[in-house]
Amino acid sequence: MSSRRLAKISLAAAIVMMVVAVGGFIFAVVLNTFFLDEYDAYGEVPIPGSRSLYLPAGDVTVNLHTVVIGGPNGGLPVPPLGVTIEPPEGVAQPAVTESIGSTTTVNNDAHVRVWVAQIPAAGTYNITTDGQVNGYISPRLAFGHKSSYGFLVWLFVGLFVVGLVACSASAMWLGRIRRSAMSAVMPVAAPEAPPAAHELTDEGVRLERLKTLAALRDSGALTEEEFQTEKRRILEGH
Repeated sequence: MSSRRLAKISLAAAIVMMVVAVGGFIFAVVLNTFFLDEYDAYGEVPIPGSRSLYLPAGDVTVNLHTVVIGGPNGGLPVPPLGVTIEPPEGVAQPAVTESIGSTTTVNNDAHVRVWVAQIPAAGTYNITTDGQVNGYISPRLAFGHKSSYGFLVWLFVGLFVVGLVACSASAMWLGRIRRSAMSAVMPVAAPEAPPAAHELTDEGVRLERLKTLAALRDSGALTEEEFQTEKRRILEGH
């Protein structure tokens, strides 16, 4: 297989890789946002209200969950809210950090991350909520966690970067092959021959260039179209 053909195959494979990466990235984002985001995995507490929930150790997302009429333009606005998480006896108070996320809406059901709570130990926590939620339909705070497959997004980002680098390298390789093929058929100033040497006529020079051109075509370094173009240039005396 010729170098030219290998370079073309490499370039095509890199382009396919980039297309797959873009499609996979969109699929992973949609999958994680609408299907795998378990924002209410540990239960919900109405606003205002109180309830006991079992929370595992580690990061727990606290989300405002409500029903909306139509899509919330610009995202679901987060009103002034309050939450108190009372730990079991002997367990340290969880740290709650504000972390406003993007709004996800499915069939008039909307939620947005408000806080992330660092739960020191698994157990049953007493949770009390309050806030200015007049105008919200069935408002509550949902306790859960992010999708466990968030790494898929970065996997496809990495695949796109690899494809982009491979595409650039293949394009440079193919360009070098074409330049080498073209330079092989360009007229080169011949060194002065000794007085006794036989000098080629113009017709002889053209014949030699045509032979070289045909050899490049037969080896796959030139396409038929490139061969015909260069052949016309030679026959026209260029």
